[in-house]
Amino acid sequence: MENRNLDRALDIVSRLIMGETVSEKGNYAALSQEYNTNAEIYDIVHMSLKKMNLNVYEYNNGLYISPGDNNQVFGYTNEELRKDMGIKVNKELYLAYFIIYNTITEFYSDTVSSTFAEFVRVEDVIANVDKTSGTIIDKKLGLVIDEVEENSFRQIALSWDELPVTTVEEQSGLRAARNSKSGFVKMVFNFLVSQELLVESQERFYPTDRFRALIENYFDDYKGRFAELLASYKSENGENNKVADYTQKSEEQVSDTQGLQN
Repeated sequence: MENRNLDRALDIVSRLIMGETVSEKGNYAALSQEYNTNAEIYDIVHMSLKKMNLNVYEYNNGLYISPGDNNQVFGYTNEELRKDMGIKVNKELYLAYFIIYNTITEFYSDTVSSTFAEFVRVEDVIANVDKTSGTIIDKKLGLVIDEVEENSFRQIALSWDELPVTTVEEQSGLRAARNSKSGFVKMVFNFLVSQELLVESQERFYPTDRFRALIENYFDDYKGRFAELLASYKSENGENNKVADYTQKSEEQVSDTQGLQN
């Protein structure tokens, strides 16, 4: 192993860990070229990141990394996510996960990456969450939220259903808040923007290359599992069906998409 190759490979790793993008078009074009043309540098980068339980993804001639499962160093904890999002309790955090999932499915109508929406709006995601949550609860049952387990699909759906679409204060302009559907979605969008996953222009939210790199390479691994859990829930005729597995995977998704910017 040449010392120079080791030095260049670790330089790439350190840039990625600091949340920077190593790309042919960015500030580190020379590093990107060496990654693509020098097999030893390529191997050292992948080996180093694997040892640190980090995934590396390539998209549009750029490199992006995300924490692997249960990465306590580079990932978020529930407490850290609540603080960064402005959320008070876990049931609201699970709802935020659910909104993120529905945001992703707004961009990708199926597993083919070519079926990709250019942008999403708050009202699009509200409609998508309404549709998804509507398959989980039956309003005729008269369920009481306090009687439902915090991390169940039913709790997520009921927490969403009890929110008004907007509040009087929001009529003058969209704002992030926990007391309405539009405010809650905007709050989640603000978090995704802060993580360089979305960019906003005229109340439209566009995906970044970081978003597409992480989602197209990673999220599909768990989308099928989410669908299985929903099907299982509905097949049991409303019996409490814990979604700890789903919320754990959702937390991993958010940890992965946070760009290592703790």
